[in-house]
Amino acid sequence: MSEHKHNEECCSHEHHGHEEGGHEHHHHHEEGLKKQIIKIAVAALLLIAAVVVEKTCGLSNWQLLLVYLVPYLFIGFDTLKEAAEGLAHGEAFNEHFLMSIATIGALCIGFLPGAETQYPEAVFVMLFFQIGELFEGYAEGKSRESISHLMDIRPDVAHVERNGAVEEVSPEQVAVGETILVKPGEKVPLDGVIIEGSTSLNTVALTGESVPRNVTEGDEVISGCVNLSGLVKVRTTKAFGESTVSKIIDLVENATESKSKNETFITRFARVYTPVVVFAALALALLPPLFSGDFMGTFATWLYRALMFLVVSCPCALVISVPLTFFGGIGGASRKGILVKGSNYLDVLSKVDTVVFDKTGTLTHGQFAVTAVHPEKCDERHLLHLAAHVEHYSTHPVGAALRDAFPDEATDGCKLSEVEEIAGQGIKAKVENWTVCVGNTRMMDAIGAKWHDCEHIGTIIHVAIDGEYAGHIVINDKVKEDSAKAIRDLKSLGVSRTVMLTGDRKEVGKDVAEKLGIDEYHAELLPVDKVAYVEKLINTKPAAPNSQLAFVGDGINDAPVLARADVGIAMGGLGSDAAIEAADVVLMDDKPSKIALAIRIARRTLRIAKQNVWFAIGVKVLVLLLAAFGIATMWMAVFADVGVTVLAVFNAMRALKS
Repeated sequence: MSEHKHNEECCSHEHHGHEEGGHEHHHHHEEGLKKQIIKIAVAALLLIAAVVVEKTCGLSNWQLLLVYLVPYLFIGFDTLKEAAEGLAHGEAFNEHFLMSIATIGALCIGFLPGAETQYPEAVFVMLFFQIGELFEGYAEGKSRESISHLMDIRPDVAHVERNGAVEEVSPEQVAVGETILVKPGEKVPLDGVIIEGSTSLNTVALTGESVPRNVTEGDEVISGCVNLSGLVKVRTTKAFGESTVSKIIDLVENATESKSKNETFITRFARVYTPVVVFAALALALLPPLFSGDFMGTFATWLYRALMFLVVSCPCALVISVPLTFFGGIGGASRKGILVKGSNYLDVLSKVDTVVFDKTGTLTHGQFAVTAVHPEKCDERHLLHLAAHVEHYSTHPVGAALRDAFPDEATDGCKLSEVEEIAGQGIKAKVENWTVCVGNTRMMDAIGAKWHDCEHIGTIIHVAIDGEYAGHIVINDKVKEDSAKAIRDLKSLGVSRTVMLTGDRKEVGKDVAEKLGIDEYHAELLPVDKVAYVEKLINTKPAAPNSQLAFVGDGINDAPVLARADVGIAMGGLGSDAAIEAADVVLMDDKPSKIALAIRIARRTLRIAKQNVWFAIGVKVLVLLLAAFGIATMWMAVFADVGVTVLAVFNAMRALKS
């Protein structure tokens, strides 16, 4: 209800990044709610006492006013203060101002000729307004809690090895390349690679996944995970400011700064609406008595109606519930490992009709693996054994795939010599007494080996032993387990067009697109070509009003396309920093099936926001009409304002449940 109060809470939220600060804020919030409940209870008792005094003691109007001023000022002081501050800053037309003039008017109306006193009503309106503030504070606290669970991922300390000893330092003081120890039960403080030990990591705070991830030497670990079992040594690869945990905290802290179109509409609406209402109330109080011929006789009646009009027209329900709904939506999404950088992106996500995917690392794992071995002069094992030895020193992903397929090559004692890398062809080397060539068709042609093609889709690695063709190995990128489900889920949500863009060969692109059921694909593209294709797709979007295009990618080369799309979605687990930076939505566990979930959460959030808008406007218009014709009572007016606000806030809280 209080924009000022809301801003104060938002400001305090900005300091959530520090775990201690987060807990402190939570503690202060709970303390504040307790104080508010006590204040409301005391004010209610004071109101009951004032009513008893009115009924039992024959007091004059002025004496009654003084009696009722005690509960009124006790419960309404903050509201009156906010109204006065608004006036001082030239922002008179807020809900505090409406409440103040409505209740002060109700306190004074009894002094007009022939008018009844409205003291209990005036105090009750202020009391109910504070109850509404209480519910708002509670709902806001719940929303913040749902987001602040991410703040618990912030590590407190790092144990770093220096000069043969282990020092306990702040993660900010650890440099790239230093070795840190992570003990069981501790949070991983910085991104890095395990150089000693193995363990299980709890990644639930980052990805929403409850199944622990097993890691060992050579595996990457990201900050914010909790080490569950073994002691590991990690060589850091990023400074704390650049680490995953810092970026996530930064994303979440700034998520609510971007207003959605609905939110901006509500803020603009309130700015225009409030002065219109105040002047309409003035007209209602003055014009009918002026034209009635008996100004003093009818003024009290019309003033009372005008005061009710002011109470009813307070836009609290709209101003509070819509931002709160979006805040809840962002919190609910973050619990599922989906980070939305602002409520405006929830708005866009809800209207997505075209989804464009990058292939490698998004729909596929981005890690090459041997998918078939076709020997001709030897058995499969021997062919893999020789190829893995030749590629022993290669940094190419193909070399890594061959070594992974034959892990024994490092320990089988075979002698490797005369290694020669031939640019654009492959590698030639001596393994024991065999001269082995591993490469493409150009290499086979160069040595006169009669090769033949393969019907399998993927990268074909040909092998020749002592100049004779020995067979070939098929290497391919594995499609993610849930990629097909992602496409099915999107289509079931009504997404009319799915497109895949890849720099890979046409046959590879075609194979992946057919396997997953993607509507169209474009292959052999450079990053600049991808941007051009997205531009073209944006210009030829379906005819549905406001339909939006989402691009999903993970690599550094996807950053320009992510920035150009209506909404950019990045893979946050394996994705590059540039992609995560450029994206509007980040999927922390790299699962493409989360895209459909993000759209569902966005649509549900928008649906709840619209329900609140129509419900609040509907009830208010009805009671305003009744007030104008003198049918409504002050209690109806209270319900139309505070009652509707409380119901709208409860409805907004549903957005938290994703």
